[in-house]
Amino acid sequence: MTPLDRIALALERLAPPPAPAPDFDAADAFVWHVAPDRLCPVARVNRVELPLLVGIDRARDTLLANTRQFARGLPANNALLWGARGMGKSSLVKAVHADVLRHHPLKLVELQREDLPSVGRLMALLRQTSHRVVLFCDDLSFSQDDEHYKSLKAVLDGGVEGRPANVLLYATSNRRHLMPRDMIENERGSAIAPSEAVEEKVSLSDRFGLWLGFHPCDQATYLAMIRGYCDSYGIEIDETALRAEAIEWQATRGARSGRVAWQFFTDLAGRRGIALDAA
Repeated sequence: MTPLDRIALALERLAPPPAPAPDFDAADAFVWHVAPDRLCPVARVNRVELPLLVGIDRARDTLLANTRQFARGLPANNALLWGARGMGKSSLVKAVHADVLRHHPLKLVELQREDLPSVGRLMALLRQTSHRVVLFCDDLSFSQDDEHYKSLKAVLDGGVEGRPANVLLYATSNRRHLMPRDMIENERGSAIAPSEAVEEKVSLSDRFGLWLGFHPCDQATYLAMIRGYCDSYGIEIDETALRAEAIEWQATRGARSGRVAWQFFTDLAGRRGIALDAA
């Protein structure tokens, strides 16, 4: 074997082979993994039904209409769902996908934040299919010296090639501008051109056509969430007892949210011997 042959073999070992074309008929939802690149089908998506998401009516209606437009081949916007923790941002994305699936074929692909540098390779795969795909990135945010946001711009603007017409991005974040406020102020205070230093990172959220805000819920909404779960799963409980137990649970957690409501309901169902996957 010549030296050139040995070099060629070494390069083949270092360079991963191109990802195989995914079988989109295997599932309606997939998770993107790297090393090696692959789309893994999800047999059963962890989600709740759309009617059970209480207190986010405006965000629900807006995202649902946008997703239906996209699934029908019409223009639609990338969406950033931002705001209070535990108020159903990621649950809404998954529930909307399930609702639209009843009438239109649509694939959901989850991309982990740490895998953003590989998004160009994922786009190349998705560009090859005729399926319409919602690319979902949960809990998106960026810290100091984090360069992952530059990879995200390829999804939002697409560079020379443009974003594939069959791909839409939905992202969730606790921050509207995807970076901490003190980080923005530090950039302004230390940069030679403060406005330019901040603009590149802050403008990232501006590239989403839809901003959907999620705010902490009041007690009435919190109780309505729990009552909806009880009705859906057939749990009969006196309203006064339910209210007292739910408020006590909320007090021990020091917060009210959709997540806290679900955690209380999970405890309630467990104490009553009811399996939540039976509904």
